[in-house]
Amino acid sequence: MNTLFGLRKNRKLTALTAVAGAAFVGVSAFGVTAASAAPAAVAPVKAAHTSQVAQAPEMEQAIFHGSTRGSYFWDDASGRQGDTGLPAIGKPMQKGLFSSPSWPLGTEGYIIYKGKKAKFFIGDRGPGVPSESGVMLDIDGKTFAELTGGSWNTNTLTVENNGGEGHIAIDYVVTKWGKGPGTKGTPQPFSSGAWRG
Repeated sequence: MNTLFGLRKNRKLTALTAVAGAAFVGVSAFGVTAASAAPAAVAPVKAAHTSQVAQAPEMEQAIFHGSTRGSYFWDDASGRQGDTGLPAIGKPMQKGLFSSPSWPLGTEGYIIYKGKKAKFFIGDRGPGVPSESGVMLDIDGKTFAELTGGSWNTNTLTVENNGGEGHIAIDYVVTKWGKGPGTKGTPQPFSSGAWRG
């Protein structure tokens, strides 16, 4: 598919098979497992150890937060791993560029995984099919590698040496809704068409 919004519908992610069906149980860092639209100041979360993952400012105003599962991607128009062109936002693929099946393009915030924070902006659409089973954020591959303790292979555009993790349980914090097409609020599967907003 060569349309901007169909980029990820059938994309292959080689590291997903080990955990695609795993259930993730837990309470988010905010004390709830469901998203909340009430504005609130988010207490800082201490990282378990320092890493190269981009750190979010200690205190940011949360306008929406919740928990979901995340996968990874990298679209640099090379044709490897199904990447077919520039991300939907029209900017080159870069670290910190995440994709959502429904949030407005340009939305900003950060995710937390095992005490590590990584800032993001929504610049593309996806995951496609995985969003039907609750995988609601695609994390850029370089950030995913850092979060999971793996390494990024620039030749294959895959994460290696992270124990086969392809889907991870994350908490997300939205600090600014984007002005691009999409729908604010709880992430919705790609098939819902909420990305048209």
